[in-house]
Amino acid sequence: MTVDGSQNLPWVEKYRPSKLEDLVSHDDIVKTINQFMKENQLPHLLFYGPPGTGKTSTILACAKQMYTPQQFNSMVLELNASDDRGIGIVRGQILSFASTRTIFKAGPKLIILDEADAMTNDAQNALRRIIEKYTENVRFCIICNYLGKIIPALQSRCTRFRFAPLQQSQIVPRLQEIVQKENVKMSEDGMKALLTLSGGDMRKVLNTLQSTWLAYRDVTEDHVYACVGHPLRADVNYIMNCLLNENDFAACFKQIQDLKIAKGLALGDILTEVHSIIQRVKFPPEVLISLLIKMADSEARLATGCSERIELAALIAAFQQCKDQIDVNTLT
Repeated sequence: MTVDGSQNLPWVEKYRPSKLEDLVSHDDIVKTINQFMKENQLPHLLFYGPPGTGKTSTILACAKQMYTPQQFNSMVLELNASDDRGIGIVRGQILSFASTRTIFKAGPKLIILDEADAMTNDAQNALRRIIEKYTENVRFCIICNYLGKIIPALQSRCTRFRFAPLQQSQIVPRLQEIVQKENVKMSEDGMKALLTLSGGDMRKVLNTLQSTWLAYRDVTEDHVYACVGHPLRADVNYIMNCLLNENDFAACFKQIQDLKIAKGLALGDILTEVHSIIQRVKFPPEVLISLLIKMADSEARLATGCSERIELAALIAAFQQCKDQIDVNTLT
């Protein structure tokens, strides 16, 4: 019995665009790169921007357009953060690939360095000379999330393109197409929840969609939030009610801690949701400023590994201090 390999693929790989025309966003970047390829003038490229915005998909689609399937393996070298890319690999594998010519008359080779912001400065400095020396034979495409982690000498040798987070209007058509092909049952509020949680990250949308569908066989708002462990809107409203209206510190702490344990919520997610709500509450400016600074400090401490229990107490204390400065009943 034969098994179709595509059945087991994650949807993010199964539906990865194979042609530049299939990309759902960044038309100006795609148009420019297409023009480079038509005129056979492809420069060294540097793609940067948040995860899930199409950087890797764009260069892989370019490579598939430039080379035939038979040429692909001998003309394209792809290395990402899971590969060792220290100075030894740069001087060995990358130098060896860049310096050898092929029997194909298919233009220059292509070296894709994905997640290059994880490369050491020594490795980046060693790469600098290779890029200059073998420009006739090879083109580099450097991909990263944070431009500041690429040394200026490499930046200056490449044409830079910034990939911005995707707009919801760009994500929805591709999402609906995949939902239709996979026969997924998805409600309107389920789609809104996917878009809200993604923050413009197409990879996150598809991974969350697939996880929710496999877990619940019905993609609704509650199921999406439950699948990723994010607080539901009702839970956030309950927490806000406790923080603003419960004057007994111990009772407020117990209510929120019990909800956290029952629903498996992370304090970092609660802080993010509370932060977006309190900016819509009409606090006096000095009170709001003080509260936001304390919440930012709490999040910073959480990121360094502090106890969630202690930081929850600090959050409640911050709200308690704010309530001492104002009359909550006057807020509208």
